[in-house]
Amino acid sequence: MDLPDFQPESDASKKICIIGAGPAGLAALKVVLDSSQYKAGQWEVTAYEARNKLGGVWLPAPPLDDPPLTPLYNSLTTNIPHPIMAFTSYPFPPSTPLFPHADVVHKYLEDFADHFGLHPHIELSTTVTSITRSESNSDWEVSLSTGPTVSFDLVIVCNGHYHIPRYPNTPGIAAWLSSGRATHSAWYRHPHNLGDKVLVVGAGPSGQDISAEMCCAAQTVIHSATGALPEDVGNLKRRGRVTHFGSTSDGQVTFEDGSVESGISHTILATGYETSFPFLGANIIRSSVPPPVPPLPREIYNSTYGVFPLAKHVFPLQNAFPTSSLAFLGLLVRVAPFPVVEAQARAVLHAFTNPGSLEPMQEAVDIISRYEELRRNVGDSPLAIAKAWHRFEAMQQFEYRDALYDFVSAAQGGKLDLVWGDQWGRTLEDDGRVPEWEKEVYRNKDILRKAWVKVEEIGEAGKWVKGVGEGGTHEWVEMMDRLKKWAIEQGIELKDVDKAKL
Repeated sequence: MDLPDFQPESDASKKICIIGAGPAGLAALKVVLDSSQYKAGQWEVTAYEARNKLGGVWLPAPPLDDPPLTPLYNSLTTNIPHPIMAFTSYPFPPSTPLFPHADVVHKYLEDFADHFGLHPHIELSTTVTSITRSESNSDWEVSLSTGPTVSFDLVIVCNGHYHIPRYPNTPGIAAWLSSGRATHSAWYRHPHNLGDKVLVVGAGPSGQDISAEMCCAAQTVIHSATGALPEDVGNLKRRGRVTHFGSTSDGQVTFEDGSVESGISHTILATGYETSFPFLGANIIRSSVPPPVPPLPREIYNSTYGVFPLAKHVFPLQNAFPTSSLAFLGLLVRVAPFPVVEAQARAVLHAFTNPGSLEPMQEAVDIISRYEELRRNVGDSPLAIAKAWHRFEAMQQFEYRDALYDFVSAAQGGKLDLVWGDQWGRTLEDDGRVPEWEKEVYRNKDILRKAWVKVEEIGEAGKWVKGVGEGGTHEWVEMMDRLKKWAIEQGIELKDVDKAKL
């Protein structure tokens, strides 16, 4: 792909816009403030947050809006241990529960912003309504809900992808939704008052959490998921994909194996969310599934499952504006998001400072290679490939983070000028590569979560974490190793864990 040779004036003052003050926006803002350019007065940065407080999806709100401001349900905890969830620059405090509740995560984000002085650079209750390219194609014109339109050299999109509910097109579902007999999990907060027989559709983390929690309130819970199904347990029934929603009067639903369940009181659709960028017009991004590859399209597409084509899953690879002037953070799924967006932010600022460091031809080759790999795995359908595009399997996220830091460090003799928050005892290799203990913990995250649930049930969770972390991150590593061994002694073995998630 031939891209225009944009060469920004390296000595000129630059303005950076960050859309959103959730985890990705906070990570990007912190990285900007760490930069030598900001400290030298060459860069200005502003983060715009539509809500009245920072935190993004981790900031609670009642489900009164359509769609709700956040899908955060009351019982939500992290599904990975916090030592590998945290920003590399700022661990969770000592004694934090290993799988903390959502309010602990929100407090962590607030503390992160306090510690690194981010608040003065965040404008709350301010929505970015549109972004257009200036007539001279030299900068971005960012229009705000508060009235003004401001020019920026770099826009970093961090608006998250857990806001617009994704609904299935299953026959009959429209009548269930219009009658209130079905709702998306974005509205779910607690398991009460939904009836005696509840169907939960979706096998992701929220579908698993909600179906398990519903068992405490409903007489019968049916969990619909694709793939291999575990056996029924107690009042929890496992069923395959729903093929038809029948009359709402009898609450009848048909599944792919031909079985039928009647008398369903309510259906919760834990069917995911759409990526959405309402501030980007059709002249910037097209709202459709991208065409088959090769060749790469000359425009960028939002399939509602992600953005394509993006160099390094971040930079729009097209020929209408500088590739390094617009960036998308946090689109990847099945990853530990905080450290990933932190690495992405460093790559964005490196490319913005050194636009020649992005090699369009090599990036195009990498994209086509991934496309061919996914074609072999999921088939030729452009939609199937779009669904899988930003979904990382197994340990790919760590290879990806290492590659991003390699990209940044290549211009610095293989070393990075990083602030790792050593006051907390955090230690990482000088080159920023992911330490082996993080990978090991991620491999064992499901065993650790099962074990953590167990120690909470027997009232010993506090003993496991008391004082842990006061002497450094290595104490968390040692504690998690002990917990894993304890889990095996208690009979929580690898065979009990869904290996597809490892």
